[in-house]
Amino acid sequence: MIGFYKANIDYLTVNATRPDSRRMVVPGEAPKHFLDVDRYGDSAEYKMPRKYADAVARYGEDSLLRHGIVPWNVVMMKNQLTAAFKARDTDRILRLSGDMGHYIADACVPLHTTKNYNGQLTNQRGIHGLWESRLPELLSTDYDLFTGKAKYLEDPTTAIWAAVIRSHAAVDSVLLFEKELTAQYPGDRKFGYEQRNNQTVRTYSRDFSKAYHTKLNGQVERQMRYAASLIGNFWFTCWVDGGSPDLSKLPRTASENEKQQLEREAKEAAAAPTVSAPGHDE
Repeated sequence: MIGFYKANIDYLTVNATRPDSRRMVVPGEAPKHFLDVDRYGDSAEYKMPRKYADAVARYGEDSLLRHGIVPWNVVMMKNQLTAAFKARDTDRILRLSGDMGHYIADACVPLHTTKNYNGQLTNQRGIHGLWESRLPELLSTDYDLFTGKAKYLEDPTTAIWAAVIRSHAAVDSVLLFEKELTAQYPGDRKFGYEQRNNQTVRTYSRDFSKAYHTKLNGQVERQMRYAASLIGNFWFTCWVDGGSPDLSKLPRTASENEKQQLEREAKEAAAAPTVSAPGHDE
């Protein structure tokens, strides 16, 4: 598998963000990225139905789509990627691998598991980008992201729900530590200005970001490593369940048709009007 995925590392790198590009364009895309666990009561992450049909029966699909469906979506995509391996379809394998990897990684972000996803309920607006983007942007060159060999998942449903449970358990510290630091940093030290794409942008200062990283005790790095490992485990499991096909006999890169399709999707997304998307819109 490593030869197949390494040969397509550029494709996967570029297209791993495609689900985000679809969020505000394709109806039904946004809920696939998150689950507001705290909308469903105390310890809901342990009690919610693991099968989507059971969740629909209990809560109604409208409610689920408002508050997110990421773990159920990952399980559905696991079945789709398994089918792509069975069909020996390189284009579908690559497309689904990139998309499913994105959703699995989203499930590993604490703020993707709460209704207070951007600190908007606690006067901490912007914290989502601080945790998810600013800290890796400044510090990821020092992260150890080696995770070793992928492992077969006997129960993929339990695995993705374990990721949600782990992420949600970290929400309190993510919010608390930022609030404690904010009390110590006046506004002109918490924020600064940097040049990006010939523009001056206001962003969290390097000092504040590094202090937050220290308080979190490497949490972002741990979650990134956990996400990378889990993605590999899901890909490997899909390959095994798909009959362990010899990937060296498949085309090593996406077809021209796939590349053209991606170009069309990108153009359509750029030209399409933004649709109303429930949930995490910041």
